Amino acid sequence: MISKLIKGNKKFKDTHFHKLEGKFDHLVEYGQSPDVLFIGCSDSRVVPDLIMDSKPGDMFILRNIGNFVPTYKNDDDFHGSSAAIEYAVSVLNVRDIIICGHSHCGACESLYKDLSNEEDLVHVRKWLELGSKAKETTLSKIKDKSDMQAIYRMTEKESIKTQLENLLTYPEILRKVNAGQLDIHGWYYKIEDGSIEYFNGETDSFEELK
Repeated sequence: MISKLIKGNKKFKDTHFHKLEGKFDHLVEYGQSPDVLFIGCSDSRVVPDLIMDSKPGDMFILRNIGNFVPTYKNDDDFHGSSAAIEYAVSVLNVRDIIICGHSHCGACESLYKDLSNEEDLVHVRKWLELGSKAKETTLSKIKDKSDMQAIYRMTEKESIKTQLENLLTYPEILRKVNAGQLDIHGWYYKIEDGSIEYFNGETDSFEELK
């Protein structure tokens, strides 16, 4: 696989880079100024620039397990995802934040598995706590608790709503949203057909993105 990636980089330099050379020159000289912070899952099947047909410099991208957003904490611990969010909002001054969840999400499925004895997943177990509210909400809403696929799909969407709520625990995000300087969006990408649904807060439902 590594050799394939090395060949891919050579192909990029020989073909695609030249098509975007002027774009890269501009980005090097003037720096980046993306309008969008895209928070997506680390899942290898979800490639933000590919599914959005975006170009270098268009989006500041944060990817982690489950596209989770930790709640704001004012302490001196290490907060990788929170640091990326703060940088995008307070330094890059993005105008939009997209939380993009997806179908067949391994993180959401793992919420229903017992990982307590997995000593090599200590950090994963802790991280998955950020999805606990989505799990609880799903189990309180869904009628057929034997249909695990339906449970997973609902959990994926409920998690997007939870992460949107978590974004608003960041003081600067809340301030900018209230001032009309920042918009936040919840999107749901379907791996099986490439389509995207967005969360409509007024109807509390996901609708086709048009």
